[in-house]
Amino acid sequence: MARPIHFDTVRKEYRTAGTTHVAVDGLSLSIPEGSFTTLVGPSGCGKTTTLRMIAGLETPTDGQIAFGEEEVTDQSPQDRNCAMVFQSIALYPHMSVRDNIGYGLKVQGVPKADRDDRIDEAAETLQITEQLEKMPAELSGGQQQRVAPGSAFVQDPDVLLLDEPMSDLDAKLKSELRVEVQRLHQELDATVVYVTHDQTEAMTMSDQVILLNEGRLAQFAPPGELFDAPVSKYVAEFIGTPSTNMLSATVERTDEGLALVGDGFEVTAPSDRFRDRVGESVVLGIRPQYLSTDGGRYGLVVTAEVVEQLGTEFVVHGHGPDGTPIDAVSSAFGDVDPGDRLAVGFDAEDLFVFGDDGRTICHGDALAADARSQPR
Repeated sequence: MARPIHFDTVRKEYRTAGTTHVAVDGLSLSIPEGSFTTLVGPSGCGKTTTLRMIAGLETPTDGQIAFGEEEVTDQSPQDRNCAMVFQSIALYPHMSVRDNIGYGLKVQGVPKADRDDRIDEAAETLQITEQLEKMPAELSGGQQQRVAPGSAFVQDPDVLLLDEPMSDLDAKLKSELRVEVQRLHQELDATVVYVTHDQTEAMTMSDQVILLNEGRLAQFAPPGELFDAPVSKYVAEFIGTPSTNMLSATVERTDEGLALVGDGFEVTAPSDRFRDRVGESVVLGIRPQYLSTDGGRYGLVVTAEVVEQLGTEFVVHGHGPDGTPIDAVSSAFGDVDPGDRLAVGFDAEDLFVFGDDGRTICHGDALAADARSQPR
């Protein structure tokens, strides 16, 4: 039966050569029961350490972890009804696929008939029924990757942990398995926590995403909220491909009121958010997908450097008048060549505004409300 997972100021330290390294720092959040939650972030941010603490393979230095009402901080892995699929493919080479998948059940003393039923059901879900009687050496890498989660699925766990299980797959197989894992989650009565460094996996598969930054929680929210309402410059830059454009600006007082003034643009700003910031430097974030040749209230001139075709869309990598790197994505850029100058527009509602501490001052809805009150 699926259970929620609660972290209460969890901290994990390691000491190596007399130096203390903090892998996870003050993590507090609750993963909903039965949800599919993804841990994402750059290498070394604490993703796998967090997963291993859930599994009981690591013990927190401080803080508590609970499954529902049951505290499991110091509980052994075998007492948690928690299954984990590791990044490396750990198959016994001398056992058939069937025996590999059912080994854990055999150790638990599950009768063979029941064991075979659960193995057959898992194999059908993973589309490896025809491989059950083969040995691991007879399988392709992709087939081995499908077998690896089987032993976890058949245990009927309350919590299922997946540590980058698709990292070694080609793009096509990875895309297929993303769909299969989501379908499997719908069939399982388990809370799934998935670790990846691939934000595409995180954004397409998850009910909510935990984004970590050097062991600390950067944001915990549904994928759409991370994309549309990042709480910091770090979140805005990490989530989204290509990364969010960052434009320097200054809060200035003009004849019409307050404005965010940059190289080639002047965005009206709400006084209640910026009256105490006059003269300060801020950063405006705008996603490449929101820069359009069709216009907008505000404009930029971008000099194209590289043009990439991605199916029906084109990605222009270029720079603004002051040399700031700027990317733009549109199906209308098919005839753009390196060296071309593009006039692209955007609206206030498409922006994020960050302070010098990297935290979000406001999102585009606040700017748009103020812009609508100003004459064109």
